[in-house]
Amino acid sequence: MSELPLTELPQAGTVPDSNLDYQDFFENGAIALHLVSADGLILHANKAEFDLLGYRPEDYIGHDITEFYPDRDVIVDILSRLSRGEKIARYPARLRASDGSIKHVELTSSGHFRDGKLVNTRCFTVDVTDLERTRKELRRQDNTYHQILDGLPVAIYTTDQNGIITYYNRAAADLAGREPQVGKDKWCVTFKLFTTHGKELPHDECPMAITLKENRPVRNQQAVAQRPDGSFFPFMPYPTPLRDEQGRLVGAVNMLLDLTDRQRAEETRQHLSAIVESSFDAIISKDLNAVIKSWNRGAEKLFGYSASEAIGKSVTMLIPDDHLDEEPRILERLRRGERVDTYETIRRRKDGSLVPVSLTISPVRNATGQIVGASKIARDITSARENEQRIRTLMREVNHRVKNQYSVILSMIRETNKRSETARQFESQVRERIMALSRSHDLLVSADWKGAAISELLAAQAQPFPRGEIINMSGPSFVLGPNAVQYLGIAFHELATNSAKYGVLSGDDGQISVTWSITGSGAKRLFHLTWAETDGPRVGTIAQDGFGSVVLKRVAPEAVGGQGNLEYGPQGITWNLEAPLAGMDPSVANQD
Repeated sequence: MSELPLTELPQAGTVPDSNLDYQDFFENGAIALHLVSADGLILHANKAEFDLLGYRPEDYIGHDITEFYPDRDVIVDILSRLSRGEKIARYPARLRASDGSIKHVELTSSGHFRDGKLVNTRCFTVDVTDLERTRKELRRQDNTYHQILDGLPVAIYTTDQNGIITYYNRAAADLAGREPQVGKDKWCVTFKLFTTHGKELPHDECPMAITLKENRPVRNQQAVAQRPDGSFFPFMPYPTPLRDEQGRLVGAVNMLLDLTDRQRAEETRQHLSAIVESSFDAIISKDLNAVIKSWNRGAEKLFGYSASEAIGKSVTMLIPDDHLDEEPRILERLRRGERVDTYETIRRRKDGSLVPVSLTISPVRNATGQIVGASKIARDITSARENEQRIRTLMREVNHRVKNQYSVILSMIRETNKRSETARQFESQVRERIMALSRSHDLLVSADWKGAAISELLAAQAQPFPRGEIINMSGPSFVLGPNAVQYLGIAFHELATNSAKYGVLSGDDGQISVTWSITGSGAKRLFHLTWAETDGPRVGTIAQDGFGSVVLKRVAPEAVGGQGNLEYGPQGITWNLEAPLAGMDPSVANQD
């Protein structure tokens, strides 16, 4: 084809026939074609191009070519390559049609140079939208196929005709204990193979290899595989050839049936007697005449009789006189094939003492399914009943704690409501204060409600605030009691809230120090705590009748039997608390 660019072709009737043929080919060819100038403007396009994209010449010619590419990096790359003299062949791209739809195309293009400078580029555009749609559908089907296989709980993998692994599902990797290398591993997904007799089986002699070499399924050939961690598992493979439409072998699919559970069931049956013998529960079997037939060590420990003393005797020797009516009823229900639910009762030991037990009774059948006796599992529930009593005691304590919490919350809501100007302000303040109470509660829960260190409580309440980490703490190690934790936590929250609005925590200057000490001895020991802000903005608030003032001056101090003092200085706010040490932690009330 002539290298003469279309813009240099003479008009029809003044050029040789070859140029007429060239122009006719350009204008009426079946393949979309366009010319682009060195600076990216569309110089010309043929009818096939307009038909492909649906533009009118005036909406296309003279426009920048990048306007029609939704992927700008693609056209930039194409133009860059062409400007360097490279040729583009079947470059995949997307073009925006006049109706807004996207056309998938492949571009073949080259540049026309004169005196080493790019004059224009010529580009053939092939519409592959239908092909791309087909490819997408195939990818979707392939993805669906893999999703199905990935979701199956059984191990499945595939290979090509040479045995190279092309796919495996998660169950296969889990079973093999390794991640096979697709495109590299051959024949099997397993690490090592052995026959059922323990002889190592080379991978190229495994059932999958035989299937591919002989183009036939392989069945009923059990094997044993070893994982990289050294563990073994028995399995049954089901390799099956995969063939194309002409029947030619293209690969194979293999399903590995894990036989571990089957083998384990066999082992379980073999070890059942040992399990029964070593059980901590008393496991006893009896016939339908209530005669004891077996007696394990758990029964010896629970009831005090040895196996030789119990076997052959009536099970009624374990039943107190006031419970003797239980056994006939149970035996009669067993004879009728009825189910006996687990129940709690009393049994008698060899020494005559009584023990509460939970009884589980299961029928024993012979080979024909006939009920010939029963198996009883007796579990000592002495500890369980003691635990129930402790739980009831704990629930009463929890109820007491919850009532205290309710009192604190109700007081908080009542005082907040008095001083809130709007419903939104009321909601916000109540939420923040309940969250503060919750943080104190979390500390108590984590310590089994025994209390919390002052430093932990202060850090928890300061954490939500900006620059809360700058608070300096100093004082002896001391654990506050639960009541003090709740009320002192609210006080810290109010102090931090005020500081975040007006004080040190509201800016970048100043510091906060919290110090505490203990003075005196015996029952007269006093606890002192000071919150002091310095070098911060002048504080004109907490309001004298605000909730914060009420908490700091009255509510928190009175809750621990002490006094509180709140001062506003030019450099910040200071809060002092003095209270009997017993009010901060009642457990130290009588300690020196």
